[in-house]
Amino acid sequence: MAAGIIETVEDVTPNVLRAMSGADNVRLQTVMEAFVRHMHAFAREVNLTEAEYDLGIDFLNRIGQATHDSHNEGILFADAIGFSTLVCLINNGNAGATETAAALLGPFWRANSPRTANGGSIVRSPTPGPELFVTCEVVDVGGKALAGVDIDVWQSSPIGLYENQDDTQADMNLRGKLTTDAAGRFSFRSVKPAGYPVPTDGPVGEMLRAQNRHPYRPAHIHFLGFKPGYKSLITQVFVDDDAHLESDVVFGVTRALVGDYRRNDKGEPPAPGVEAPWYTLNYRFVMEPGEAILPKPPIK
Repeated sequence: MAAGIIETVEDVTPNVLRAMSGADNVRLQTVMEAFVRHMHAFAREVNLTEAEYDLGIDFLNRIGQATHDSHNEGILFADAIGFSTLVCLINNGNAGATETAAALLGPFWRANSPRTANGGSIVRSPTPGPELFVTCEVVDVGGKALAGVDIDVWQSSPIGLYENQDDTQADMNLRGKLTTDAAGRFSFRSVKPAGYPVPTDGPVGEMLRAQNRHPYRPAHIHFLGFKPGYKSLITQVFVDDDAHLESDVVFGVTRALVGDYRRNDKGEPPAPGVEAPWYTLNYRFVMEPGEAILPKPPIK
């Protein structure tokens, strides 16, 4: 559809919208029209200069250039401006529809984690740190136990690195895939995760430094629940004594996601050879009816 000749600055937005109005895909048209209106309004609101425009385009280009098989700078940028959390909460009941709030996927999930038996360990190479014993249950919105839910778990090490960032860790260290039993339960053995800085050697790091923001995420474990007939659950459970709970660089902490990582300094340990202190985490996940869809892994 012809857009028309631009006579004044006021002509630009309506002409662009008119040019896009012939799209066959209604949802595409809705999203793109809103995107253009808001982008044009943004430029007008801040009176965007040509130098700032060039800087912004260069920033976007460098986000793409910084993305590779083991790092996704685009997702990191969306996380660091709160966009990932906003989209997550819009699509998952604003953190209040069920007992378990959803959370952003983050840039470190990998597909095909090793199958792990209930009660097994996800520690696959020497990983010094306090031992952690996790016991969880998965129920539906009515509180009924859900058997046969595939649960992906992944976490950072006690020095704050995922195994794809750290050559000293074995492939798939601190990652696993478990399945809930007839009582909807799953459990595993690990080490207590640490908080960590997001990667800051790319354009997102430059942005954080320019805004005088720290790059830290509070310690957490990621969980992804998948079962046909239920909406896939993507969430995190944060360590309750972490100093950055209220200043997460990616704005991912909601009240429901702060877990009770209980320290144990005495008593009978859960397994032979465990030295104090060790930690336990018990948590209850709720899955809603819906379509089971696995996300696209941000890294390989």
